[in-house]
Amino acid sequence: MSQQVVTRIAPSPTGFMHIGTARTALFNWLYARGRGGKFLLRIEDTDRARSTPEATEAILRGMEWLGLDIDGDVVSQFERATRHAEVAHQLLAEGKAYKCFASQDEIAAFREEAKAAGKSTLYHSPWRDATPETYPDAPYVVRIKAPRDGTTVIRDKVQGDVTIKNDTLDDMILLRSDGTPVYMLAVVVDDHDMGITHVIRGDDHLNNAARQMLIYEAMGWTLPVYAHIPLIFGPDGKKLSKRHGATGVEEYQQMGYPASGMRNYLARLGWSHGDDEFFTDAQAKDWFDLDSIGRSPSRFDFKKLDNICGQHIAATENAALLHELEAFLASTGLPALSEAKTSLFKLALPHLKERAKTYPELIDKAHFIMVDRPVVADEKSAKSLDTVSRGILKELTPHLQNVSWERTELEACLNAFAEDHDTKFGKLAAPLRAALAGRSATPSVFDMMLVIGRDETIARIDDAAA
Repeated sequence: MSQQVVTRIAPSPTGFMHIGTARTALFNWLYARGRGGKFLLRIEDTDRARSTPEATEAILRGMEWLGLDIDGDVVSQFERATRHAEVAHQLLAEGKAYKCFASQDEIAAFREEAKAAGKSTLYHSPWRDATPETYPDAPYVVRIKAPRDGTTVIRDKVQGDVTIKNDTLDDMILLRSDGTPVYMLAVVVDDHDMGITHVIRGDDHLNNAARQMLIYEAMGWTLPVYAHIPLIFGPDGKKLSKRHGATGVEEYQQMGYPASGMRNYLARLGWSHGDDEFFTDAQAKDWFDLDSIGRSPSRFDFKKLDNICGQHIAATENAALLHELEAFLASTGLPALSEAKTSLFKLALPHLKERAKTYPELIDKAHFIMVDRPVVADEKSAKSLDTVSRGILKELTPHLQNVSWERTELEACLNAFAEDHDTKFGKLAAPLRAALAGRSATPSVFDMMLVIGRDETIARIDDAAA
């Protein structure tokens, strides 16, 4: 029986959750969930000066909004510092690491001399093979003994085989002079102890892999499968940043993008399944693999995001869509829908959701629901409520009082009414839109009438006619 897949996402809590971190989390989640595996979350909070509880909460909120559920408890890297140091001391005891008493000034001087002489500035500590009786009574760091010759090959599922010459690897520090472990050690120990089988992360970590592999090999631990994915660029081909627009996950939530659409779009950033653009979570879990991730950076495209999100809104069941809409209102501090408005939304969603790309767009299209009498026409639609039009609307009221309130009957009634007045329904539609919604761009007149009902329709028309 093959080993259970275990993946992780390990963000640093130093700010908002970047969209690139979200994409990495999604890839790990899809890979694990599609194989019956586990998906874990580790907060890499060893940088105490920059880590904040607020940033950790932002990460958790972002994961929750995206629907990326985790297995087990959230792991704090900082709280495992004792375990990290334990591994360093084990390597020290086994002769695979050593105490280095070189001061920062000595190392800096070495590098300056090497640079001036045109030689490599890679530091080779004179303490690598020193014996205990030569140790001074001075602070020291613990360094791993890196191989001095040969090569290290990173067998990467995305980048292919990446060969690193060992003479370019330094004796990496494992413990600082105050005894605290460095990040590079902590990552390896945590991944091993958490049983991580696949490390799927940004390719900016690719160079770290060779150095981290030294620890795996020194400890006799099984290497994880590596998959270093390209970063996300902006439309201009440069690393995605604030100049391109929103970069934080919560910004997209507050902009009203549906989480299902974000998952779909982010999955397509760097990964593909044939020509499929729109797909469900179930399909993504079934299709996702590491071999179909490209090596080139992907470009964030807001138009494609809008298109995908629009398709997801249209495909969402009405009850689920209403629940998501209410969650959006709550997350952005907007007023909740009243019981009456909720009932109207349930009726209106089938007529609204086909063309909305975000929740604010959906709410905007539902303006005829959100507005209360008397409906005030905006400047553009008010132009259609001239004296003649108001007179026609006044004549229309008795017809609406008697017609059966069904779409086909309403269409027949209004078309016949327009014909009697020697005009086309299109001419009648403009003042009706102004009366019912106070706008010129609205859903179908018939859809609005069916949603708000006979009494409210007639009352709004009477208001406009007066």
